Amino acid sequence: MIIYPNDFFDELYDIIGSDDLEKFKKMVDLPSYRGIRINTLKANIEQVRRLLNINFEKTKFCKDGYYIPEDAELSGSDALHLAGAFYMQEPSAMSAVSLLAPDPGDKVLDLCAAPGGKSTQIGCELKGKGLLWSNEIVKSRANILLSNIERMGIKNAIVSNCHPQVLCEKLSGFFDKVLVDAPCSGEGMFRKNPDAISEWSREHVQACALRQLHILNTAKNTLRAGGEMVYSTCTFSYEENEGVIKQFLAENPDFELAEVDMTNKRSYMQGCERIFPMDGGEGHFCAKLIKKGGENDNIIKEYSPAKLSKSDLKTIDTAYGEIFPKRHFGEKISVVNDHVFMIPDHVPDISKLGVMRCGVYLGDIKGNRFEPSHGAFMASTSDQCANYVSLEYGSEDLKKYLHGEEIELKSQEDIKGYTAVTVDGITIGFGKSSNGRLKNKYPKGLRLLNG
Repeated sequence: MIIYPNDFFDELYDIIGSDDLEKFKKMVDLPSYRGIRINTLKANIEQVRRLLNINFEKTKFCKDGYYIPEDAELSGSDALHLAGAFYMQEPSAMSAVSLLAPDPGDKVLDLCAAPGGKSTQIGCELKGKGLLWSNEIVKSRANILLSNIERMGIKNAIVSNCHPQVLCEKLSGFFDKVLVDAPCSGEGMFRKNPDAISEWSREHVQACALRQLHILNTAKNTLRAGGEMVYSTCTFSYEENEGVIKQFLAENPDFELAEVDMTNKRSYMQGCERIFPMDGGEGHFCAKLIKKGGENDNIIKEYSPAKLSKSDLKTIDTAYGEIFPKRHFGEKISVVNDHVFMIPDHVPDISKLGVMRCGVYLGDIKGNRFEPSHGAFMASTSDQCANYVSLEYGSEDLKKYLHGEEIELKSQEDIKGYTAVTVDGITIGFGKSSNGRLKNKYPKGLRLLNG
């Protein structure tokens, strides 16, 4: 039985009233919602539903979001998850990016991005066009963010570990859309993680509200005139939600709230939306702010990679064409300490911004040869690769591959060289084929030890 603080319910009563509070209390000890979001860059719901043999039910918070049935066994070690076919995400958390509504070609900043659920959702919506900049101030969390960006095959992303104020000052006026999913008191996670209740207090709520307003006032600087910014939290507190928005608008007359489609959601302030457990999600708050028109007077210097030697350029160019004949990562190349990256369009100067990854990590120059990276294959479909082998979901060969073992190719003995490995057509990694064998190149840190 989950025991909430009495003053938590007192505050909630002031927001939602007695009838809805009773509905909320009836949800307290029921199982929390579980959800997945299909990664449309790599898969579709029909594939995932068929292979997992799970009857997913659609959510109303995201066009690609689904509920996981209570009795379904699904974990991060599932092959489809490792292949980036889906992201496990609390259903109402998907609403923030749905409200932001990124369009292909937009330049989008996710300022507080780890672990990556919302960033990878933005990446899906951009469809490989435009630019996603995902930032996380805590290094350990930024590493998790980077791993998820790579797993989901997003090729037009920059991942940084930078203080928001430094980032936002340097990239003033650069972005079309910004997401601020602010650190909060986490009241919407109490059903999912009851231990979080012990950390809750009125003082913590008030401290969060001050920090959130500061982050929002920092993030606003990165928006171009006419740009849009979504502020979201996973808490119910009025101070952290409507209170922050009211104070922000009072301090920033050049911003206004956008009209919000409130279908199947709740609002206690025009332009803001709330989701409670009785609405089908653990809890979320979202508001979209628009920066009023005008002209941008800040010119951002573009990123200019260092020139390559003729020998390095030839090594990279030859290998790139041989492994990925369609050259689908474009032609903008950057080399840092023999690590080769394919740079997306619209990249600004990234110096002194804690950038951990810009674009796709293509591979490494090793003397006069080139070895591709796991991330390059994860951001590729099988038809974009010169070679690929297909392993059946649940097969012994797939299990061997995920354990790091060498695989016999059987009917595909003629394949030679670097080869994508797919499960039901979804790329999960790569190997090197020779004489009817596939030498395993699945990263050691991702290999499964059991199962």
